[in-house]
Amino acid sequence: MSQRQQPIRYRDVFNFQGDLGAKPVMPVEAAKMQAAETVVLGKTEKGAAASTMQSAAAKNERAGFVGHDQGSDIARDQGVAISETHVPGRRIITESIGDQVAGKYSTAAPLAPPSMAEEGADGITIGEALEAAALAARRKPVDWSDAAAVQAAEIRAAERTTTAPGGVGAAAQSAATLNARTSGSEDKIKLADVLTDASEKLARDKVATKREAEGVVGAEVRNDPKMTTYPGGVAASVAAAARLNQSDNSRDPD
Repeated sequence: MSQRQQPIRYRDVFNFQGDLGAKPVMPVEAAKMQAAETVVLGKTEKGAAASTMQSAAAKNERAGFVGHDQGSDIARDQGVAISETHVPGRRIITESIGDQVAGKYSTAAPLAPPSMAEEGADGITIGEALEAAALAARRKPVDWSDAAAVQAAEIRAAERTTTAPGGVGAAAQSAATLNARTSGSEDKIKLADVLTDASEKLARDKVATKREAEGVVGAEVRNDPKMTTYPGGVAASVAAAARLNQSDNSRDPD
């Protein structure tokens, strides 16, 4: 099988024109689109923009056309975005990079998970979302992507630029380091070991918003070999909390 001589460009996978269409699909944009999909939709939709971009970016990276941390200047300056329009029982999703539409489709309007929907009126906090991850993914061994997501969550909860020594982020990093040296899965430190009672372990806590969720999702995706989030894990739980908080705010006339 002959090796591909040219990178996969945006115009090869989307109906893009101009300078952006001529750019290779790059991992940074793929990660950003996945973060946006996870925050808005709760997951990466099969056949949607993020999965298409991830596949193309992975092929470009394996072929040596782009680097793992590389992104285009156009996408960096103009960004990736997902907008949604609500109709009875459905959501119309539009995904774009800069001013060009990558895809448009509809999905069923999601139902709120009962365990999170019953939280207090002020909204679900980042700490509470971490505790939800401790329950939903309690048996998952902590890896580098989990540690990065927990650290990102802690930083955003505390509104700091670094994690606190001895905090939940440091504990997650230590767990990931130890797990990388441990062969047996049963002997590895699990998410439940690190995130149980996370609200009490955070120096400060705050209500999860879309902006915080995007940062946490991005951290987990960038540090995962498959550039994806774990179902029910740290990023997915913070994203779910942010969606529920946003939904509550849109229903509250005050």
